[in-house]
Amino acid sequence: MTNLKKLGLSALAGSLVATTGYAGALDVTGAAKVSYVSKDETEITGNPFSMTRDINFAGSGEMDNGMTISYFQLLSAGAFSSSGLTLDMGDAGVLKLSNGTAGGHGISAYEDKMPTANEQVWDDLDGEANGLVNISKANTLSYGTSIAGANVSVSYNPDAGTTTAESSRSFAVDFAPMDGAMIFYAMGDAAGTTQNNGTDLWTAGGTYTTGALTMGAQISSVDKSAANSDTERTHLAVSFAVNENLSVSTGMSTVEFESASKSDQEDTGFSVSYTMGSMTIAAAANSSDNAGGTDGTDDTHKEMSIAFAF
Repeated sequence: MTNLKKLGLSALAGSLVATTGYAGALDVTGAAKVSYVSKDETEITGNPFSMTRDINFAGSGEMDNGMTISYFQLLSAGAFSSSGLTLDMGDAGVLKLSNGTAGGHGISAYEDKMPTANEQVWDDLDGEANGLVNISKANTLSYGTSIAGANVSVSYNPDAGTTTAESSRSFAVDFAPMDGAMIFYAMGDAAGTTQNNGTDLWTAGGTYTTGALTMGAQISSVDKSAANSDTERTHLAVSFAVNENLSVSTGMSTVEFESASKSDQEDTGFSVSYTMGSMTIAAAANSSDNAGGTDGTDDTHKEMSIAFAF
């Protein structure tokens, strides 16, 4: 991983030094979404209406050596959300420095690859983080390329936080063994607060599309250093494109806890979305049994939204 980091930084520095100027452009796009959220009766939700406002600045240009460099910064409600700098080296691959996003590389890009029309089945539920593979997305260096038809990527996050003693790193690969099918595997090491309490992660799964139907299965493992704290999530989902505008999906996932005192967390969800031009109308209904592994602790989340892209 150290050699890969040095290679990537050398390529980036060499490419930027090799050229003194390039023609570029800066584009501004935006999106606005109004949502209505309903939770279960045990939770105080306040005003059920909310609105998100996103502005995205994106620029790109071609350098004298034929490589392209691009940048984006996303603002949500006027505050920083994510950004990324990308150097596309053609057949030599793509080098990125991302902040607040996986950038399509490493294990974080494979957190949940199951088909959905709108939201993941665990989204916005009390136990949503359980059994999901993820590492820090703050200022992460990543590299991706294609090898023999497979998409291969790595990510590296040095000292991922002010109290982190180690660095986070990951590897991911996906490929299409046949038309309509995709298989993936990713593994990573998430840094802890000391040299001895990091987390080992891995996930694997696949999807298959035939006609308007897409099916998927995924299993994820989170191996923590603390005793009896490991989790494993199994996820099944299916989506169906009713037509070019309307899609529906449903799925379920089960989180198994290493601790014998905890019950399996079972999440289910249904999503629908309808797109007409720049407008998208969507809805999702998710529910969880034994959230967080606590027997009898249930949770629900229902959401309707209308979004516009500009």
